[in-house]
Amino acid sequence: MFARRQDVPVTERRFLTWLTRSGALRVPQITVWFWVIKALSTAMGEATSDYSVHRLNPKLAVCLGFVGFVVALVLQYSRHRYIAWTYWLAVVMVGVFGTMAADVLHVGFGVPYAISSGLYGVVLLAVFVGWQKTEKTLSIHSVDTPRREAFYWASVVATFALGTAVGDLTATTFHLGYLASGLIFVGLVLVPAVGYWRFGWNAIFAFWFAYVVTRPIGASFADYMGKPRIVGGLGWGDGRVAVVLTIVIFCLVAFLAITRADVQRAPVVARGGAEEGLPVAKPSSEGAD
Repeated sequence: MFARRQDVPVTERRFLTWLTRSGALRVPQITVWFWVIKALSTAMGEATSDYSVHRLNPKLAVCLGFVGFVVALVLQYSRHRYIAWTYWLAVVMVGVFGTMAADVLHVGFGVPYAISSGLYGVVLLAVFVGWQKTEKTLSIHSVDTPRREAFYWASVVATFALGTAVGDLTATTFHLGYLASGLIFVGLVLVPAVGYWRFGWNAIFAFWFAYVVTRPIGASFADYMGKPRIVGGLGWGDGRVAVVLTIVIFCLVAFLAITRADVQRAPVVARGGAEEGLPVAKPSSEGAD
């Protein structure tokens, strides 16, 4: 079912030994904590990005975001297994840089959100196709080699950019406003949950569906809290929202780092089973990856 570690070329394994240990699981167990921190990180990334590009020179802000993103990924790759601090730092920096990447097309080049949403959708599809053809699975619980981890983070970046563009599309282009947009995506995230638990959807499909949709949820509510009242927000300020969310994320990640509540105890081998998806345990089911 999954590509064997021996299938990775010897030269690649040797060259990337310093980056990660082949066979070590690189992602957390999917629990309720995963989804809470994921949603908070998307909101924090949105608020931080918006604050940075308005307080600093936009080009400088984007460059700093990219540097932070690269540094976070290097730290993540330097660990030999899942470590809560480095993993969630990488996710947070993807949130910041992914927001910037989506906004650059619209603000910097005047690309409509409808077009950028389609573009990032194509990019995400291309990453998934390449990942599936190369590794024969899109399961994040098979991420135990440098190449698989590269596909994983490419997918995460694409989902963040796509979610940002779609959230802005509904909130501004469709004139639904930030709160209504956020509530719509809250409803949408229930679709893969119901599909998985009630109708037996493939766990990997349900996971990535939910992963994409949580991005515009966080971004919409961050904008709702931070943006001025004149544009439909609460006027709390992007900077304040970013600081508060950073503190909350820090506390939650510290809890996970101490308790190791989301560390996978053993390699997960299943065919579209419960390990991929929604936080509460469910008996494994047979299904195609």
